[in-house]
Amino acid sequence: MRATRWLVLCFGVIIAASALADSSHFDSILANHVLRVGTTGDYRPFTALDKSSGEYSGFDIDLARSLGQALGAKVEFVPTAWGSLARDLQNDDFDIAMGGISVTLDRQKTGFFSSPYMREGKTPIARCSDQAKFQTLADIDRPGVRVIANPGGTNERFDRAHLHAAKIVLYPDNLTIFDQLAKGDADLMITDASETRFQQKLHPDVLCAIHPDKPFDFAEKAYWMVPDPALKAFVDQWLHLATEDGEFDALYAKWFR
Repeated sequence: MRATRWLVLCFGVIIAASALADSSHFDSILANHVLRVGTTGDYRPFTALDKSSGEYSGFDIDLARSLGQALGAKVEFVPTAWGSLARDLQNDDFDIAMGGISVTLDRQKTGFFSSPYMREGKTPIARCSDQAKFQTLADIDRPGVRVIANPGGTNERFDRAHLHAAKIVLYPDNLTIFDQLAKGDADLMITDASETRFQQKLHPDVLCAIHPDKPFDFAEKAYWMVPDPALKAFVDQWLHLATEDGEFDALYAKWFR
């Protein structure tokens, strides 16, 4: 009787393992020659959607195309949003999310992260005439200070965790949010140091990144994917080689310097 049960158990394990192998996203990508990349299209310089042409551009968009080439797969960009990113990954809307994704433990519960490719943290950006006012969180968290944020992402979560007296203003269009800051509809934004450097470059003498080399916290960016060990192993190896052969540095210089 025990032997029979043992055989049934083993047979079940084999079937389950076979089903898991059959459902591998990595195998599907190789077989179908298609890599589905989820991206918000609203986070320069990592990902930006030109709504008139429907074309994506950005640092992580270029790297997504590089990853697709390494896989021998056509890249299909799948629109997503910060507020629905986790749900879309769980619903199998895409294989991997690329576009300035910050590593968090909550996200780790849903999918696998690649090896980190950027280290940074949250720091303020304000009009250059006001930058001396907002050096610390204590400077910022005062009545009357308006802090603008995109809804649903790590910027809003950081603001709500650290600011209690300042007013948090949610603005839904992340592509034009810095224009609101430049024209005075908000006092500052707290976002990733890399983004503050890029926006300072786009708005010279208008917006200034505030101590981007000494952010308020520690964060890393990585690529977030379905929990498939084979896919993660490939992405990590591709990223390692892109870093070592100079491709990553060339694209970084193109978008950040």
